[in-house]
Amino acid sequence: MAPPINVFATVELDEHTTPSWHPERQGRLDAALAGIPAAGLTEAVTMREPRLASADELGLVHEPTYIASVERFCAQGGGDIDPDTFAAPGSWLTARRTAGALLDAVDSLRAGECELAFAAGRPPGHHAVADRAMGFCLFNNVAVTAASIAAAGERVAIVDWDVHHGNGTQDIFYNDPRVLYVSTHEAPLFPGTGRADETGGPEAPRSNLNLPFPPGTRGDVYRRALDEVISPVIAEFAPDWLLISAGFDGHRDDPLAGLELTSADFADFALRLQALVPKNRTAVVLEGGYDFGALSSSTGAVLSALIGENYRPEEVSSGDVGLPTLEAAKQRWELR
Repeated sequence: MAPPINVFATVELDEHTTPSWHPERQGRLDAALAGIPAAGLTEAVTMREPRLASADELGLVHEPTYIASVERFCAQGGGDIDPDTFAAPGSWLTARRTAGALLDAVDSLRAGECELAFAAGRPPGHHAVADRAMGFCLFNNVAVTAASIAAAGERVAIVDWDVHHGNGTQDIFYNDPRVLYVSTHEAPLFPGTGRADETGGPEAPRSNLNLPFPPGTRGDVYRRALDEVISPVIAEFAPDWLLISAGFDGHRDDPLAGLELTSADFADFALRLQALVPKNRTAVVLEGGYDFGALSSSTGAVLSALIGENYRPEEVSSGDVGLPTLEAAKQRWELR
């Protein structure tokens, strides 16, 4: 019997060499993957080398001229592609391989090779829009795969629990009725998007759910949001697939933000979400997360929970901060 988890990791092929001071730096993948043995999951995992996403696959969500500009920028030596986002000469291939990792993850689930798939690559993707890089992101990895699933005639829900709103993912799918985008994020915070009243375009009403939580929000409010808002919205949408944009920068130890979640909270969220889609149709893709210890513990806890194990290196968190966001969402979406 094959191990239940396929992990498509770019760590041995990572040429996205950002400066040592940059938050999105080499070492993040090693930290995330260290969560696998820490959680006792070594025998449950098959490590796979991801393929390169093709220009046509990237072109499902990105402008051809933008794709070509990234290749050219890297070939010319790279540098700061925008004030936050760095690209090295090797970033072109590494970013394509990171996008390919999630495509491979879904393919492996579709083929019945595993129960759960994890795309562990960098750079992250959810800030990248159709025609430009942004917020450490070159290509929108989760959007490329969601567009591929939608093109095959299936419905897909993206749940993005990164502490920063995934403005790129929302932009790309805001008027697409085949894709539901759900974001829980801190506000106010970069990139300053993700208002609660953004619920989908004219051709895709009720296809975009934003839950902007204030700093200090903890896991009990997130659990209520999942049970009372996110779950009924996903059930109404009835997706065939779930893609989790797993940013672990909402962890209380992360240096870039102010939510107070723990690795056990992330495990709870993942388990609740997995129950909303058909069996073996959940793929996880790494987004942000800049404290190495939090990356490790959270990755291990989430993967463990999704195959029915119980690795909990921390307790769940609780507190009442953020309840007004929850109540406003219930009213806006007419949920009781």
